[in-house]
Amino acid sequence: MQGMIRTRKNQKNELSGYLFVAPAFIIFLIFVLLPVLITFAYSFFRYDGFNPMQYIGFSNYSRLYLDKIHLQAYMNTFIYIALTLVLEVGVGLTLAALVSARFKGSIFFRTAFFTPVLLPGVVVGMLWTFVYNQRFGLLNALLKAIKLESLAISWLSNEKTALIAVSVVSGWIFAGYYMTIFYAAIQRIPKDLYDAADIDGASPIRQFLYIKLPLIMDMVVVAVLLCVTGAFQGFDLFYVMTNGQPNHKTEIVTTWLVRIVFNNRDVGYGSAMSVVLTLIVLIMAVGINKARRHTEY
Repeated sequence: MQGMIRTRKNQKNELSGYLFVAPAFIIFLIFVLLPVLITFAYSFFRYDGFNPMQYIGFSNYSRLYLDKIHLQAYMNTFIYIALTLVLEVGVGLTLAALVSARFKGSIFFRTAFFTPVLLPGVVVGMLWTFVYNQRFGLLNALLKAIKLESLAISWLSNEKTALIAVSVVSGWIFAGYYMTIFYAAIQRIPKDLYDAADIDGASPIRQFLYIKLPLIMDMVVVAVLLCVTGAFQGFDLFYVMTNGQPNHKTEIVTTWLVRIVFNNRDVGYGSAMSVVLTLIVLIMAVGINKARRHTEY
């Protein structure tokens, strides 16, 4: 008899658990899973959003490997990822090491470094467009002031510098964000380790390399994952500052995808691009997560 009562209680507990999870699952189903399935279905059709769909099989996917601009967009995206890993995660880690040291005014610097994250990307892109302007931009004015006129160029219209220029802006925005993540992780390290290191005569640099960095390595891996996935989602800076120019040298996957769907009205081909992009991001995320698990042991 008691066993039956316990069984009924367990069933009620399970039912209540499902009821609590149901709203979140329904939202996920409607706004995430269903659009993904619809996008996957569209990728097998020729569709402009208005006329009837025409089934074409895997033609959209085979077209991806023949689209030179699409391949160039992926190359630009991976270069952008490599640059942002240095300019965002690397610089953020360096800033965290600096502001975690006790000195007067560290709170001001932490606030100043984090402030760019709070600004809208479109606004930042417009501001930096003026900074990079060849005629009246602040950067070229500074170069001319220090007698380096030969380096004053059109940064956003030069094929060699445009992608780097946009990546620098991205680093300026998000370095403070990663600094905050690393700083919070450093604050969790027991102070006894620092006291022991001080007794042994370890310099601040050695304390960072042999105490702080190993103990926050799991957060470094998380930051790398956020940086990589965030780079694939990048759009606003590139759209505002260069819009893929010059000669598609700053074209990334998202800007080319938007151009295909909204300008060319090729929903089917754009859906195939979205599916491939999703798979690539998932594969990279799984790989980085496996690397994160290895750092935990």
